Amino acid sequence: MTKLPTLSTTLDPVTFEVLRNAFVNIVDQMAEQVRRTCYSFVVYNRDFSNALCDAEGNTVAQGNQDLAAHVGTLHYTCKAVIDEFGDDIHPGDIFLINDPYVGGTHFNDTRVLLPIFVDGRLIAWSQANGHWADMGGSVPGSFDVSAREMFKEGIRVPPVKIWRRGEYCRDVARLVAKNTRDPDAIIGDMDAQTQATRIAEREILRLCDKYGVETIITAFAEVQDYVERAIRLRLSELPDGSWETVDFVDQDPAGQEGMIPIRVKLTIRGDEAEFDLSGSHPTIGSIYNCAFGGTFAGIVSGMKTFFPDVPLNAGLYRTVKVVVSDDTIVSARWPVAVSGFVMGFEKIMNAIFELFSALMPERAMACAFNIEYLQTGGYDARGDDRPYFMLYDWLSGGWGGRNGRDGLGVTASCFGVGLMIQPVEGQERLCPVRTDRFEIVTDSAGPGEWRGGVGLDKGGTILDVENCVFSYFCDRERSIVWGIEGGLPARPHGLWLEPPGEEARFLGAVFSNVPVHTGARFWRGTSGGGGYGDPLKRDPQRVLEDVVDDYVSVERARKDYGVVLTVIDEDLAEYEIDETATRAERRRIAAQRKCWLEEDPQQVAERFRTGQLDLYDVIRQYGVICDWGTGELLPNSTRAFRQMMKARSMPYWADEANV
Repeated sequence: MTKLPTLSTTLDPVTFEVLRNAFVNIVDQMAEQVRRTCYSFVVYNRDFSNALCDAEGNTVAQGNQDLAAHVGTLHYTCKAVIDEFGDDIHPGDIFLINDPYVGGTHFNDTRVLLPIFVDGRLIAWSQANGHWADMGGSVPGSFDVSAREMFKEGIRVPPVKIWRRGEYCRDVARLVAKNTRDPDAIIGDMDAQTQATRIAEREILRLCDKYGVETIITAFAEVQDYVERAIRLRLSELPDGSWETVDFVDQDPAGQEGMIPIRVKLTIRGDEAEFDLSGSHPTIGSIYNCAFGGTFAGIVSGMKTFFPDVPLNAGLYRTVKVVVSDDTIVSARWPVAVSGFVMGFEKIMNAIFELFSALMPERAMACAFNIEYLQTGGYDARGDDRPYFMLYDWLSGGWGGRNGRDGLGVTASCFGVGLMIQPVEGQERLCPVRTDRFEIVTDSAGPGEWRGGVGLDKGGTILDVENCVFSYFCDRERSIVWGIEGGLPARPHGLWLEPPGEEARFLGAVFSNVPVHTGARFWRGTSGGGGYGDPLKRDPQRVLEDVVDDYVSVERARKDYGVVLTVIDEDLAEYEIDETATRAERRRIAAQRKCWLEEDPQQVAERFRTGQLDLYDVIRQYGVICDWGTGELLPNSTRAFRQMMKARSMPYWADEANV
């Protein structure tokens, strides 16, 4: 691995390293303050990030568990406050903002910013961003997938002061909080974030007392310069040229059937990287649009993944140029709905994973699962007071297989691996919802020479509620998690609901404001990661071990990997590889699989509806996308999905003679 560049600073190396690490430690201290004093369960489970910025708003340091979806946006937020208030920034001021159209993410991500002064001189900013569970709007949790404009998404907060020269602006804070469904939690989280910014102020002032203010200001600049030099060195070692790929959001609920493309073109020129997304689809009639801040965060987070040893600050941002067209799904402008920006964000990250996998094959990685949110809101009827409740739940899933290693299973999404999975004990204490099962899912991982990580299922029952509704904010029901270098897809996302006395029905991955009643049962699952490499090249012994571990079934070991196992004792997980049958099965699959992708999709869908094919057969063998509840063929989605498989998988499949 290339070494980081030699320091060229006006600070001595020891002081530089001490301060560089001190800045990160300060941001981590802010995180501890937020988590220990926040009010809401969402923020407590680490849906927050913090930052230290210089006087111009440039990011100096991020913390060790800050979320990828936030880190590329916090400097824009700081600059927006500076632009708005200009000379009207004073000691004792503290600001609030959640505006996604000036570089933020979505309305729930609300930021508190404190300017840090020394002897009347502004030298830095501290910033604490928390995802507030509800910002008002038309549905509990504020994610109405039918919203075409922001007016159904909740309150938009431009840069405002919540503390003015040391005086608390109670009226402003209450104005924001009273526009939400849980104002007490909003005020509590706002206070927690405010105190976190003061932690940073205290620590920066302490460092100024120890080292001198000029040394600290110099260090702010030089840690950014250091990262810039490091990234430019890494980029200069890559070949010049251009590479392109595409990923998809599942659908435009207000439009025709068909997946929505996000196109990414990477161009390396010397020590700079240009990302051109101008070929992406126009904005859609849903919240799954992304303003520029979220797009930029996806780009820098995806790129940073391939340089894990380099610190993260604005020095990296200087090496990146982003090109977008106006009014696309990755460049939405007011008043287009953007609360679901993370769906586009994660597509951008996975596209960049694929592009850099071609440039840095030693770090290659297939597609990771998509984050999903279930938002349940209503009145808790278990007691006489009937308080309003909101269950805001997300799940872990599988990351893609890697060059030489299987993918990580049941892991937080690339939205931010610092995000914790909520403990069900806490959810059940706070909300009238019981979790009945929470388990890893066999066969959920995309097959490959190196398989993806596994996903999971979670199911529950609604207890005593009144006026309760579900909203599900998800994707990858149709743009199913894909493999590369010959690897196969994983499985679709989606939620099933079984009302009392009725049959279960599949609601899919995109819906809002669906009534649910006491006794209703529901379940949903996450995908595993995509496979890396031809699954027929996977060591049969590894397949056997996956079957023993319940990651792969005996049936799919044969269908996906061509490995035929004899069951010795299923209860004791004892199996034996039939080597002769395995060689024959692998030759059979190799000879037929390219033809499977040419079969009539209508006939494949009919065979799925009649039970001749199962879900994994339809997706992994035939590349066909259906409505997974009815079995109805989705022809446009199928066409795009097959094109992806033919580009990412088929060219790398060994023929009959080479398996």
